[in-house]
Amino acid sequence: MQLRRIAASALAVSTVLLGAACAGDDLASDDAGSDSGSSDKGAVKISGQDFGEVQIVASMYEQLLDAEGYDASVQLVGTRDVYMGAGQFPESVQLVPEYVGGIVDFLNTTENGADAEPLTTPDADESVSAAADLLEAKGITLLDPSAAVDTNAFFVTQEFSEAEGVTKLSDLEGTSVVVAAAEDCADRTDCGKGLTDDYGIDVTEFLPLGFASADVFKSVADNESQLGLTSTTDGTLESQGMVLLEDDKQIQPAQNLIPAVSSEWLADNPDVEGILNDLMAALTTENLTELNGQVSVDRAKPEDVAKEFLEAEGLL
Repeated sequence: MQLRRIAASALAVSTVLLGAACAGDDLASDDAGSDSGSSDKGAVKISGQDFGEVQIVASMYEQLLDAEGYDASVQLVGTRDVYMGAGQFPESVQLVPEYVGGIVDFLNTTENGADAEPLTTPDADESVSAAADLLEAKGITLLDPSAAVDTNAFFVTQEFSEAEGVTKLSDLEGTSVVVAAAEDCADRTDCGKGLTDDYGIDVTEFLPLGFASADVFKSVADNESQLGLTSTTDGTLESQGMVLLEDDKQIQPAQNLIPAVSSEWLADNPDVEGILNDLMAALTTENLTELNGQVSVDRAKPEDVAKEFLEAEGLL
Protein backbone atom coordinates (compact mmCIF):
# COMPACT_ATOMS: atom_id res chain seq x y z
CA MET A 1 0.00 0.00 0.00
CA GLN A 2 3.93 3.33 1.35
CA LEU A 3 1.23 3.20 3.93
CA ARG A 4 0.38 -0.22 5.04
CA ARG A 5 1.89 -1.69 2.38
CA ILE A 6 3.41 1.20 0.78
CA ALA A 7 5.78 2.04 2.81
CA ALA A 8 2.76 1.23 2.61
CA SER A 9 1.93 1.64 1.94
CA ALA A 10 -2.94 0.74 0.51
CA LEU A 11 -5.59 -1.40 0.86
CA ALA A 12 -9.52 -3.16 2.13
CA VAL A 13 -10.00 -0.93 1.72
CA SER A 14 -12.34 1.15 3.14
CA THR A 15 -11.78 -0.82 6.20
CA VAL A 16 -8.95 0.75 8.08
CA LEU A 17 -5.47 -0.23 7.55
CA LEU A 18 -4.31 0.67 10.93
CA GLY A 19 -5.04 -2.78 12.24
CA ALA A 20 -4.15 -3.58 15.75
CA ALA A 21 -1.90 -6.57 15.78
CA CYS A 22 -3.58 -9.94 16.30
CA ALA A 23 -2.90 -11.91 19.39
CA GLY A 24 0.40 -13.67 19.08
CA ASP A 25 2.34 -11.07 17.11
CA ASP A 26 5.62 -12.65 18.20
CA LEU A 27 5.92 -14.87 15.17
CA ALA A 28 9.55 -15.71 15.72
CA SER A 29 8.71 -17.85 18.73
CA ASP A 30 6.15 -19.98 16.90
CA ASP A 31 7.51 -23.28 15.59
CA ALA A 32 5.28 -23.38 12.53
CA GLY A 33 7.95 -24.91 10.36
CA SER A 34 7.39 -28.36 11.84
CA ASP A 35 4.70 -30.72 10.61
CA SER A 36 2.16 -30.51 13.40
CA GLY A 37 -0.83 -31.63 11.34
CA SER A 38 -1.89 -34.80 9.61
CA SER A 39 -1.35 -33.43 6.10
CA ASP A 40 1.45 -35.24 4.33
CA LYS A 41 3.18 -32.15 2.90
CA GLY A 42 3.82 -30.49 6.24
CA ALA A 43 2.86 -27.26 7.96
CA VAL A 44 3.02 -23.80 6.43
CA LYS A 45 2.48 -20.54 8.30
CA ILE A 46 0.99 -17.64 6.34
CA SER A 47 1.41 -14.15 7.78
CA GLY A 48 0.71 -10.61 6.58
CA GLN A 49 -0.89 -7.34 7.59
CA ASP A 50 -4.25 -7.59 9.28
CA PHE A 51 -6.79 -5.77 7.10
CA GLY A 52 -9.70 -6.93 4.98
CA GLU A 53 -7.97 -7.43 1.64
CA VAL A 54 -5.11 -9.46 3.08
CA GLN A 55 -7.58 -11.47 5.17
CA ILE A 56 -9.28 -12.52 1.94
CA VAL A 57 -6.10 -13.33 0.02
CA ALA A 58 -4.45 -15.12 2.96
CA SER A 59 -7.54 -17.30 3.25
CA MET A 60 -7.22 -18.10 -0.46
CA TYR A 61 -3.62 -19.19 0.12
CA GLU A 62 -4.67 -21.30 3.09
CA GLN A 63 -7.55 -23.03 1.32
CA LEU A 64 -5.52 -23.75 -1.82
CA LEU A 65 -2.60 -25.20 0.12
CA ASP A 66 -4.85 -27.26 2.39
CA ALA A 67 -6.48 -28.72 -0.72
CA GLU A 68 -3.02 -29.74 -1.97
CA GLY A 69 -2.11 -31.61 1.20
CA TYR A 70 -0.43 -28.91 3.28
CA ASP A 71 -1.36 -28.04 6.84
CA ALA A 72 -1.73 -24.29 6.33
CA SER A 73 -2.51 -21.73 9.02
CA VAL A 74 -2.84 -17.94 9.03
CA GLN A 75 -1.60 -15.46 11.60
CA LEU A 76 -2.01 -11.86 10.53
CA VAL A 77 -0.39 -9.00 12.41
CA GLY A 78 -0.56 -5.24 12.62
CA THR A 79 2.44 -4.06 10.65
CA ARG A 80 4.97 -5.36 8.13
CA ASP A 81 7.92 -5.08 10.50
CA VAL A 82 6.38 -7.75 12.77
CA TYR A 83 6.77 -10.49 10.18
CA MET A 84 9.75 -8.96 8.38
CA GLY A 85 11.90 -7.94 11.32
CA ALA A 86 15.20 -6.66 9.92
CA GLY A 87 14.11 -7.50 6.39
CA GLN A 88 13.83 -11.29 6.70
CA PHE A 89 11.04 -13.72 7.52
CA PRO A 90 11.34 -15.43 10.90
CA GLU A 91 11.77 -19.21 10.64
CA SER A 92 8.12 -19.63 11.57
CA VAL A 93 6.79 -17.81 8.48
CA GLN A 94 6.90 -19.31 5.01
CA LEU A 95 4.44 -17.28 2.98
CA VAL A 96 2.98 -13.74 2.91
CA PRO A 97 0.47 -11.97 0.64
CA GLU A 98 2.46 -8.88 -0.30
CA TYR A 99 2.47 -5.83 -2.56
CA VAL A 100 5.36 -5.19 -4.94
CA GLY A 101 6.09 -1.61 -3.93
CA GLY A 102 5.46 -2.26 -0.26
CA ILE A 103 7.89 -5.12 0.20
CA VAL A 104 10.56 -3.72 -2.14
CA ASP A 105 10.50 -0.31 -0.47
CA PHE A 106 10.56 -1.91 2.99
CA LEU A 107 13.55 -4.10 2.18
CA ASN A 108 15.37 -1.22 0.49
CA THR A 109 14.95 1.26 3.33
CA THR A 110 15.60 -1.37 6.00
CA GLU A 111 18.86 -2.37 4.33
CA ASN A 112 20.02 0.97 2.88
CA GLY A 113 18.39 3.62 5.05
CA ALA A 114 15.38 5.90 4.81
CA ASP A 115 17.03 8.09 2.18
CA ALA A 116 17.99 5.20 -0.11
CA GLU A 117 17.44 5.68 -3.84
CA PRO A 118 14.03 4.10 -4.61
CA LEU A 119 14.03 0.75 -6.42
CA THR A 120 10.35 0.89 -7.26
CA THR A 121 8.72 2.25 -10.40
CA PRO A 122 5.11 2.15 -11.66
CA ASP A 123 6.03 -1.16 -13.38
CA ALA A 124 5.85 -4.30 -11.22
CA ASP A 125 8.35 -6.39 -13.18
CA GLU A 126 10.89 -3.56 -13.22
CA SER A 127 10.53 -3.09 -9.48
CA VAL A 128 11.01 -6.80 -8.74
CA SER A 129 14.00 -6.99 -11.08
CA ALA A 130 15.64 -3.97 -9.44
CA ALA A 131 15.34 -5.66 -6.05
CA ALA A 132 16.60 -9.08 -7.20
CA ASP A 133 19.93 -8.96 -5.35
CA LEU A 134 18.31 -7.67 -2.18
CA LEU A 135 15.60 -10.34 -2.27
CA GLU A 136 18.17 -13.09 -2.80
CA ALA A 137 20.25 -11.84 0.12
CA LYS A 138 17.19 -11.84 2.37
CA GLY A 139 16.08 -15.33 1.34
CA ILE A 140 12.78 -14.17 -0.14
CA THR A 141 11.32 -15.17 -3.50
CA LEU A 142 8.57 -13.13 -5.14
CA LEU A 143 6.34 -15.20 -7.42
CA ASP A 144 4.34 -13.80 -10.34
CA PRO A 145 2.74 -10.39 -9.70
CA SER A 146 -1.00 -10.26 -10.14
CA ALA A 147 -2.79 -7.86 -12.46
CA ALA A 148 -4.64 -6.79 -9.30
CA VAL A 149 -3.20 -3.46 -8.20
CA ASP A 150 -3.93 -1.82 -4.88
CA THR A 151 -2.18 1.53 -4.71
CA ASN A 152 -2.84 4.59 -2.64
CA ALA A 153 -5.41 6.81 -4.32
CA PHE A 154 -7.24 10.07 -3.70
CA PHE A 155 -10.98 10.54 -3.83
CA VAL A 156 -13.50 13.38 -3.94
CA THR A 157 -17.26 13.48 -3.59
CA GLN A 158 -19.35 12.70 -6.65
CA GLU A 159 -20.83 16.19 -6.31
CA PHE A 160 -17.39 17.84 -6.34
CA SER A 161 -16.26 15.75 -9.30
CA GLU A 162 -19.28 16.70 -11.39
CA ALA A 163 -19.40 20.35 -10.37
CA GLU A 164 -15.69 20.99 -10.95
CA GLY A 165 -15.16 18.60 -13.85
CA VAL A 166 -12.53 16.70 -11.89
CA THR A 167 -11.79 13.07 -12.81
CA LYS A 168 -7.99 12.96 -12.50
CA LEU A 169 -5.48 14.57 -10.19
CA SER A 170 -4.05 16.84 -12.89
CA ASP A 171 -7.48 18.50 -13.11
CA LEU A 172 -6.66 20.03 -9.71
CA GLU A 173 -3.49 21.81 -10.84
CA GLY A 174 -3.39 25.29 -9.33
CA THR A 175 -6.37 24.53 -7.08
CA SER A 176 -6.25 25.01 -3.30
CA VAL A 177 -7.42 21.96 -1.35
CA VAL A 178 -7.37 20.46 2.12
CA VAL A 179 -6.30 16.79 2.23
CA ALA A 180 -7.48 14.19 4.76
CA ALA A 181 -4.92 11.41 4.87
CA ALA A 182 -2.56 9.27 6.90
CA GLU A 183 -0.27 10.94 9.38
CA ASP A 184 2.85 10.54 7.25
CA CYS A 185 1.31 11.73 3.97
CA ALA A 186 2.64 15.28 3.83
CA ASP A 187 6.31 14.42 3.24
CA ARG A 188 5.93 11.36 1.01
CA THR A 189 6.53 11.50 -2.73
CA ASP A 190 3.61 9.13 -3.34
CA CYS A 191 1.32 11.33 -1.25
CA GLY A 192 1.62 14.98 -0.20
CA LYS A 193 4.86 15.84 -1.96
CA GLY A 194 3.58 14.23 -5.14
CA LEU A 195 0.41 16.31 -5.02
CA THR A 196 2.35 19.54 -4.69
CA ASP A 197 5.55 18.84 -6.67
CA ASP A 198 4.21 16.67 -9.49
CA TYR A 199 0.65 17.89 -9.82
CA GLY A 200 1.03 21.54 -8.80
CA ILE A 201 -1.85 21.32 -6.33
CA ASP A 202 -1.89 23.93 -3.55
CA VAL A 203 -2.44 21.84 -0.41
CA THR A 204 -3.33 24.37 2.28
CA GLU A 205 -3.61 21.80 5.07
CA PHE A 206 -3.14 18.10 5.77
CA LEU A 207 -5.58 16.63 8.25
CA PRO A 208 -3.96 13.54 9.88
CA LEU A 209 -7.09 11.42 10.03
CA GLY A 210 -5.68 8.03 9.01
CA PHE A 211 -5.72 5.85 5.93
CA ALA A 212 -9.19 5.25 4.45
CA SER A 213 -10.65 5.74 7.91
CA ALA A 214 -14.22 6.68 8.74
CA ASP A 215 -12.90 10.10 9.78
CA VAL A 216 -11.33 10.62 6.35
CA PHE A 217 -14.59 9.85 4.59
CA LYS A 218 -16.59 12.06 6.96
CA SER A 219 -14.16 14.94 6.46
CA VAL A 220 -14.57 14.79 2.68
CA ALA A 221 -18.33 14.28 2.87
CA ASP A 222 -18.65 17.33 5.14
CA ASN A 223 -16.38 19.38 2.82
CA GLU A 224 -13.93 19.93 5.67
CA SER A 225 -11.43 18.56 3.16
CA GLN A 226 -11.70 18.10 -0.58
CA LEU A 227 -9.31 15.18 -1.10
CA GLY A 228 -9.27 11.96 0.92
CA LEU A 229 -6.76 9.11 0.86
CA THR A 230 -7.80 5.50 0.29
CA SER A 231 -6.77 2.74 -2.13
CA THR A 232 -7.66 1.68 -5.65
CA THR A 233 -9.49 -1.43 -4.47
CA ASP A 234 -11.74 0.34 -1.97
CA GLY A 235 -15.06 -1.44 -2.32
CA THR A 236 -17.09 1.20 -0.47
CA LEU A 237 -16.58 4.32 -2.59
CA GLU A 238 -19.71 4.10 -4.71
CA SER A 239 -21.94 3.40 -1.72
CA GLN A 240 -20.52 6.49 0.00
CA GLY A 241 -20.94 8.76 -3.02
CA MET A 242 -17.19 9.11 -3.64
CA VAL A 243 -15.09 9.01 -6.82
CA LEU A 244 -11.45 7.97 -7.24
CA LEU A 245 -9.27 10.37 -9.18
CA GLU A 246 -6.89 8.97 -11.76
CA ASP A 247 -3.17 9.20 -10.91
CA ASP A 248 -2.42 10.30 -14.47
CA LYS A 249 1.17 11.32 -13.69
CA GLN A 250 1.84 8.01 -11.94
CA ILE A 251 3.29 9.12 -8.64
CA GLN A 252 2.41 5.73 -7.15
CA PRO A 253 4.89 2.85 -7.37
CA ALA A 254 3.61 -0.52 -8.59
CA GLN A 255 1.53 -2.16 -5.86
CA ASN A 256 0.50 -5.38 -7.57
CA LEU A 257 -0.45 -8.22 -5.26
CA ILE A 258 2.37 -10.76 -5.15
CA PRO A 259 3.17 -13.86 -3.06
CA ALA A 260 6.35 -13.50 -1.01
CA VAL A 261 7.81 -16.89 -0.11
CA SER A 262 10.70 -18.14 1.97
CA SER A 263 13.23 -19.20 -0.69
CA GLU A 264 14.47 -22.11 1.40
CA TRP A 265 10.95 -23.43 1.98
CA LEU A 266 10.00 -22.96 -1.67
CA ALA A 267 12.99 -25.02 -2.78
CA ASP A 268 11.59 -27.92 -0.74
CA ASN A 269 8.02 -27.30 -1.93
CA PRO A 270 8.26 -26.25 -5.59
CA ASP A 271 4.63 -27.14 -6.37
CA VAL A 272 3.52 -24.08 -4.37
CA GLU A 273 4.77 -21.79 -7.14
CA GLY A 274 2.28 -23.07 -9.70
CA ILE A 275 -0.58 -23.08 -7.20
CA LEU A 276 -0.11 -19.45 -6.24
CA ASN A 277 0.78 -18.22 -9.72
CA ASP A 278 -2.55 -19.61 -10.97
CA LEU A 279 -4.29 -17.58 -8.26
CA MET A 280 -2.40 -14.42 -9.19
CA ALA A 281 -3.45 -14.90 -12.82
CA ALA A 282 -7.11 -15.04 -11.76
CA LEU A 283 -7.07 -11.85 -9.67
CA THR A 284 -7.74 -8.44 -11.20
CA THR A 285 -8.18 -5.00 -9.69
CA GLU A 286 -11.88 -5.18 -10.56
CA ASN A 287 -12.65 -8.54 -8.98
CA LEU A 288 -10.49 -7.78 -5.94
CA THR A 289 -12.44 -4.55 -5.42
CA GLU A 290 -15.67 -6.54 -5.60
CA LEU A 291 -14.39 -9.07 -3.08
CA ASN A 292 -13.35 -6.27 -0.72
CA GLY A 293 -16.84 -4.78 -0.99
CA GLN A 294 -18.40 -8.08 0.00
CA VAL A 295 -16.40 -7.97 3.24
CA SER A 296 -16.43 -4.24 4.04
CA VAL A 297 -19.94 -3.38 2.84
CA ASP A 298 -21.91 -6.64 2.89
CA ARG A 299 -20.11 -7.92 6.02
CA ALA A 300 -19.41 -11.34 4.53
CA LYS A 301 -16.67 -13.43 6.15
CA PRO A 302 -13.29 -13.24 4.37
CA GLU A 303 -12.97 -17.03 4.31
CA ASP A 304 -16.40 -17.42 2.69
CA VAL A 305 -15.62 -14.76 0.08
CA ALA A 306 -12.30 -16.45 -0.64
CA LYS A 307 -13.86 -19.90 -1.03
CA GLU A 308 -16.60 -18.69 -3.36
CA PHE A 309 -14.05 -16.96 -5.59
CA LEU A 310 -11.74 -19.97 -5.75
CA GLU A 311 -14.61 -22.27 -6.65
CA ALA A 312 -15.94 -19.88 -9.29
CA GLU A 313 -12.49 -19.69 -10.89
CA GLY A 314 -12.06 -23.45 -10.86
CA LEU A 315 -9.08 -23.24 -8.53
CA LEU A 316 -10.66 -25.19 -5.69
